[in-house]
Amino acid sequence: MSELVKKINYFLTSQLWSIDTSALNRTRSFFINLVRLIYVTVREFMKNELTLRAMSLVYTTLLSLVPLLAFSISLLKAFGVVDNKLEPFLISFLHPLGPKGAEISSTILEFIGRINFGVLGVIGLLLLIYTSVSVINKIEDSLNIIWKVKKGRSLARRFSDYITILLVGPVLMVVAIGSMATLESNTIVNSILSIEPVGTIVLIIGQILPFIVVLLVFSFIYVLIPNTKVNIKSALFGGAIAGIAWHVTSWGFTLSVASSTKYAAIYSSLALLIIFMIWLYLNWLILLAGAQIAFCYQNLKFLTVKKEVFNLSTKLREKLSLVVMFLIANSFYHNKERWTLHSLTEHLKLPQDPVEDAVKELEDSKLIIETGDETPYLVPSMSLEKIKLKDILSSTRTCNQTSELENKYLSIPEVDLVSTEVERAIDQALGEKSLRDLVSKDSPQYD
Repeated sequence: MSELVKKINYFLTSQLWSIDTSALNRTRSFFINLVRLIYVTVREFMKNELTLRAMSLVYTTLLSLVPLLAFSISLLKAFGVVDNKLEPFLISFLHPLGPKGAEISSTILEFIGRINFGVLGVIGLLLLIYTSVSVINKIEDSLNIIWKVKKGRSLARRFSDYITILLVGPVLMVVAIGSMATLESNTIVNSILSIEPVGTIVLIIGQILPFIVVLLVFSFIYVLIPNTKVNIKSALFGGAIAGIAWHVTSWGFTLSVASSTKYAAIYSSLALLIIFMIWLYLNWLILLAGAQIAFCYQNLKFLTVKKEVFNLSTKLREKLSLVVMFLIANSFYHNKERWTLHSLTEHLKLPQDPVEDAVKELEDSKLIIETGDETPYLVPSMSLEKIKLKDILSSTRTCNQTSELENKYLSIPEVDLVSTEVERAIDQALGEKSLRDLVSKDSPQYD
């Protein structure tokens, strides 16, 4: 048995990645890529500890659910929408809990009804908004971990984006619910549905429509929330898998957990809360798993190679910094389209990690800055004549360097002499050459 496990492990970690899929037929190539996708998704899922992050989101949801829904209801009232528009949404979401779902919906709406906005005051209202957006912030942090984004949105962008979501989300929800109710009650539509085969086709569409809605919701979250550019195709793929998982889980949950009497026997009056928490946990886990699938699908060509390939040496890190700085400066100098972290990664055909590290080192060295646009662009922080080539190399060589550490623990006269000679050689080789010398009009231009 152990020998079989070793063979499987060797295949998954070595042989699987050495297969040239271009030489295979379409069916075998699809199967190999599918196995690769499953393997790296499971590996990244475990590495990112998504089960723990789902638990954290359950805790945040419990704290922010009532304030979030209260905020939504107050917004709907401002649009002249009555409170009972939210109840069908809650009942639909909690449908897998069976009769307990309706009970939980009533309890949540009762809590919301007790909130008196008039006595909250400014501070109370701000705390309500903060609690409402905290769950979105938690989702962004989790998705940024999945997408290996080390830098989140700025405070200003978070506030504007989150408020937009809070404002637009309830309105779209009510529009969707209202449109469906109008279609169901419209006599003209009902008369059209009585005509075959139109009625059958619409019936089939009506059966698959809930799945499409869930798919689009998941895909919308995967595109909008992470602080990076997510391909629509990847988001739809992850959203489709998450949508299927959600419906299958809902069906299984209805048959098992929600109808079980064991929880009531064990937890007594807390059974309702426990079942609700389990359902929330499964929902967050499915959402994170779908995001992980979307990430692996989009970056499969980088995740399939052995990780050590992208453990860049100091020499390659220096060259990468020069390449990134050259592309940014060349675009700036020749008034071409500006670069983002995502476009740099795509252009260089590298994983995001090393490119992001190079960008961060250049930012820490005050050589480039990020614009405040809705899509942050990378531009030089000063005129190109002032940016010396040796400073770019220095951004990589001395990044996060602590002089106290070097002087106290790494100071040996003979070795210090060698280090000094290396630095002197670099200064002599590059002299006062600036970045402008690389991107002058005689240099090739890169889009």
